[in-house]
This record gives sequence, C-alpha cells and structure tokens, in this order.
Amino acid sequence: MKKLWNVALVGATGVVGEQLLECLVEREFPVALLRCLESGKGVGTILEVDGKPIPVEELRHDSFGGIDIALFCAGSSVSLEFCPSAVAAGAVCIDSSSAWRMDPEVPLVVPQVNPQRISEYRKKGIIAIPASSVTPLVVALKPLHDAAPIKRIVVSTYQAVSGTGKRAITELRSQVGELLNGRPVTSKIYPHQIAFNCLPQIDSFEPDGSTREELMLVNETRKIMEAEIGVTATAVRVPVFYGHSESINIETLSSLNVATARELLAVAPGVELVDDPAGGIYPMAVDAAGQDLVLVGRIREDDSIENGLNLWVVADNLRSSGVTALQIAEILVKRYLTAKTDPA
Repeated sequence: MKKLWNVALVGATGVVGEQLLECLVEREFPVALLRCLESGKGVGTILEVDGKPIPVEELRHDSFGGIDIALFCAGSSVSLEFCPSAVAAGAVCIDSSSAWRMDPEVPLVVPQVNPQRISEYRKKGIIAIPASSVTPLVVALKPLHDAAPIKRIVVSTYQAVSGTGKRAITELRSQVGELLNGRPVTSKIYPHQIAFNCLPQIDSFEPDGSTREELMLVNETRKIMEAEIGVTATAVRVPVFYGHSESINIETLSSLNVATARELLAVAPGVELVDDPAGGIYPMAVDAAGQDLVLVGRIREDDSIENGLNLWVVADNLRSSGVTALQIAEILVKRYLTAKTDPA
C-alpha cells in the first residue's frame, strides 16, 4: 500500500502557510496526519484542507511527536527555537525562513538545481529553502551555467508586497483605495508609501549600504550554485500583490549565444520560455501569479561586455516557496525516509 506521512505545518495561517496547504492538496502529498501549528493569534482557527476541518494548534516544543516532516514557514526566530525540538522528536524540518540557510551543516536546496544536497539533511535534520527572490534566479541560470560557467551576475529584483505577508497586502490595497479617493495614506508596514511607488529597500540596511535582502541574494546564490560567482544585487519593493520580477545580466567564461540560451531554457525543468518580444510576449507578474513555473524571456546579448546576456525572469513568490517545500518533501519520502504511520 501507499505509504502515508505525518506532517506538521508551522505558520499555517500566514500567506506562505496557506499556499503550502494548497500545494499539499494539489500535489496529492500522501498525508496520514496533518498538524497545523501557530505561535500567535492564529491558534484556534479552523482551516479547511481538502474539504476537512483542521484546527490550528498552539506551537509548543512537544508539538512534534510522531511527525515525519515539519514544514516551517513562520519566520526565522520561530525556526531557530522550534526546529531543534522537531528534529529531536524525529522529524525532518523543511524551513522557508532565513534561519538556517547559511549554516554550513544545513543544505540549501532548490530541487531543479541541486536535489543531490537533500541527502545532507542527516547532519542537522534540517533542509533550508532559499529566499523567494533567489529560487527563480538559480532555476533560470542553472542550465546556462552548466553550458557556459557564469563569471558574474548583476540582478535587480522587483518584489511583490506578498513577500512581506498579509499585512503588506492589506496596506497596498488600502493605500490604493485612499489615493484614488483623494485621501492621504499612512504607512505602517513599509517606511514609505508603497502604492504607485517603488521602494529601493527590502529589509534593513547593512553598514556597506546593501540591504539584508541584497546580501541574501548574493550569498544564497553562491551557495546553491556551488561556484565563486561574482554577484551584485539591488532589491526593490514594487506595488504588485503577487509575483517577483528580476532583471538579470550574466557574464559567462565562454560564449553563449541567444539561440543556444533559448534552446537550453526551453527544456529546462521548472522553466517556461516566454520570449517573443515582437509579438508583445514576455514574462509578466500577472501571468506568473498562481502557477509554478519560472517564466524567462527578453533574452538578448549584452554588447557592452564579452560573453554577456540579459534576461527577464518572473515567478509567483508564494507558489515558489510552497512548491519548493513540497518537491523536497516528495524526494525525501521517495528516497530517504521511513514512514512512522503504517498504511495498513
């Protein structure tokens, strides 16, 4: 009989948690027991998952008894405190926060790029998922890097407010309504008005003038690609609800022309080539929202450098996190884990 798995979802009522629940149902992950956990005001909420009511329980250190896989999407402080408890109870943690990403004993995994690293979960019982801006970047660049090693990446990201959470979505919606009715707006989530505006700041600033998000883009990309690639990043918050967009410039060590790049991306896992500028066809956030593929287009040569290419990449940031977590879980149960629940 088909093996079934006990799953805990930490942060079940957040935007990423809600997306993960949808992915669990859509991908028909074989769940025996689903335990939804929260550390805040979501406790007591009743969620409907595949037509069944699931109560949200309080997150405690003893919440993980009998759990095979613990999916964490509740922020780094929660992950740092509770992942060790989940591991001690025998669960494997898949964490979407920044808590463990740069830990040398924790694999940072994107299944389309480095699935072989999943086996390293045994070191600490944790697998980390990169930032939602990093996943589409490495998915798009991996096939190109395999064909012509990348020397340098210049990336500018234009990130949706859903990356900040539910309150940011509400703030954008509210500000748009206020401005369209000629009323002043207040900003509580972001340092400035986000409606009809772009903010060249995501997370706090570091002493060198970079933001933490920009440093994550640099460091996580290098760790996943397993190469000493020069990476420089600018991260911008834009008034879009769902879907991160990225302008990417790469310099490769050997020649990689546009035709070859298109051929590689057309068959790359997790990628959809959307590249007919003459026909007005190119990746857009409205097309990426609600689906799982990384859309890649506007591929063109950069004549200002030798072996340079430009790309425009778009992906649904919430789907990216949810699907990546479930793809890792699917590989775990297929290759590495033994279920605690007997399907008989």
